[in-house]
Amino acid sequence: MTSWIEPDKPIEKIGLIGVGTMGKCMLDSLLKAGWTVVAYDKFPAAAEYARSAGCEVADTPKTLTKSCKVVLMSLPGPVQIEEVVFGTDGVSEALSGDHVVIDTSTVDPNTTKSVAKRIAQRGAAYLDCSILGRPSAVGKWMLPTGGSAEALEYVRPVLSAFAGNAIHVGESGAGNALKLLNQMMFSTINAISSEVMAIADKVGIDKKVFFDTVACSGAATVSGLFKEVGQNIVADDYNHPTFTVDLLIKDTKLALQMAKDAKAPSVIAGTVQIYNEIASANGLGGKDTSALYKVYDRHYKKEK
Repeated sequence: MTSWIEPDKPIEKIGLIGVGTMGKCMLDSLLKAGWTVVAYDKFPAAAEYARSAGCEVADTPKTLTKSCKVVLMSLPGPVQIEEVVFGTDGVSEALSGDHVVIDTSTVDPNTTKSVAKRIAQRGAAYLDCSILGRPSAVGKWMLPTGGSAEALEYVRPVLSAFAGNAIHVGESGAGNALKLLNQMMFSTINAISSEVMAIADKVGIDKKVFFDTVACSGAATVSGLFKEVGQNIVADDYNHPTFTVDLLIKDTKLALQMAKDAKAPSVIAGTVQIYNEIASANGLGGKDTSALYKVYDRHYKKEK
């Protein structure tokens, strides 16, 4: 039996690296559930948020890992993971056989496989627990998880503080792959919702009338994302993003590369990505993804 699942080694402290949008949700939920949390974030404002919430704040990822046998990471992408884990004073410098590192970031499977392999050489376990769910749905999140099934069971009490369920979906990288497929779906649903709202105006149907009629129907096309996108478009308000255009571009880029590597290139998601990039180039990168509507709207207005 691997050392980190011995019954005489209970989880005492949880380390959390990355106190951004999703990291804050995890931190608040862990504290509410009664866990002792040690946090690290290189940005002072984020570190202060953790301190004011009642966490101990570590000065480096290495220091955090020394005091916590379970380490959660919520980071922007592969570059930051490499820096935090293997950089100077990184997580890897303090790892031992009784550590479990849990990465909730959205990254590509190849990055995870590489990190997991190097962490395993230090005797520790590495799980990719991608998050399916909006920040507002914390507590109900689904976590498709790749890596050791035994390690997942060991940390399940920790994950249950902020997720509704965690499902083991395969080896290292499988959780990431599932999340990226979901992001491809998100991107295309966001795009077609934005496009049809713009076309509605063009064919003489007020976009609010279109949205209200469809959103309140029992049509199979109605989804939570369509309702969010449509509400923003009707209100012409993209300044309170749940997820930004630039973040969607980042995730979709990873997904498209994953598909290409698997010799299954995506035609639809690839086309949508071009429109997302146009939106970003036109100053909409920091706006909610529903701002893609403006790209279609401008295009159709030019086609009078």
